[in-house]
Amino acid sequence: MRKHISNLIAVVILASLTLSACGNASAPATAEGELSGTISVSGAFALYPMMTVWAEEFSKLHPNVQFDIQGGGAGKGMTDTIAGAVDIGMISRSIKPEEEAQGVFWVSVTKDAVFPVVSAENPVLDDLLAKGISQETFNKIFITNEIKTWGEAVGNPEITDEIHVYTRSDACGAGEMWSKFSGGESQDDIKGIGVNGEPALVDTVIKDPLGIGYSNLNSVFDLGSGGLVSGAVVPPIDIDGNGQADKENGEVYATKDDAFGAVASGKYPSPPARFENLATKGKPSGLTLAFIEWILTDGQQYLEAAGYVPLTADQQAESLAKLK
Repeated sequence: MRKHISNLIAVVILASLTLSACGNASAPATAEGELSGTISVSGAFALYPMMTVWAEEFSKLHPNVQFDIQGGGAGKGMTDTIAGAVDIGMISRSIKPEEEAQGVFWVSVTKDAVFPVVSAENPVLDDLLAKGISQETFNKIFITNEIKTWGEAVGNPEITDEIHVYTRSDACGAGEMWSKFSGGESQDDIKGIGVNGEPALVDTVIKDPLGIGYSNLNSVFDLGSGGLVSGAVVPPIDIDGNGQADKENGEVYATKDDAFGAVASGKYPSPPARFENLATKGKPSGLTLAFIEWILTDGQQYLEAAGYVPLTADQQAESLAKLK
């Protein structure tokens, strides 16, 4: 009998230990209130570099949060968001009513801009740097193709080098913004040779002395040195149409600071300056909401060093209010 009771006690203790172990396995691995989980993000190349910085800094604060971040362009970001394939889509253009009708929620998180880009070996580079390129000329190069030679672009018909126009073959916010600035309605209105992805487009233009394309600020300026990416030149935009590039008017972009200053001051036209947005399927909650709120508050401090323009206080408050 005594042996039977001892065995029964042993079974009870063993069962108690087993239940205790099961309870610990199913309990949260982090302290109460600490964030944990994985946030998946895809979309615009324009916002990709900044998103990697935000993810790194957020992970320092919350070591149990992981990120899965992919580029692919704004079109991919929107498709993935609508399909529920990612938690956050990076969208470098305005959100369309038909997308909102499919449950897409969005907030603006920073400001950026698209810039024209040519090769440093361009045959009329000196003229481009002195005169700039007017909005009308961009229209005739990218949209109507009326201007076909670099001589025509700078008013020197003796130069007959053909202009090679490059555009993005993947759906992207940069293409839409550049098209609208140049007089089109959508990316499809740009007539040129399609190249998949922004890095490839910039590289293609650099290698083609007769090429012209467009790029987000962070792909054409070296954020480390503050200068242009080797082999690339951002031609001045003759905003006032006086036939010369005026630095004081925000028309010259030889360095990152030149470009950043023009966008931040509002001297750079909009489009192609634009807000960068984060999109979710429905209003975000939980970990996703916490991350986006952090981006709109503490996360704003990392923008300038990465070549992005922070939101103004009013813009920041507007985005935060949408999340409530």
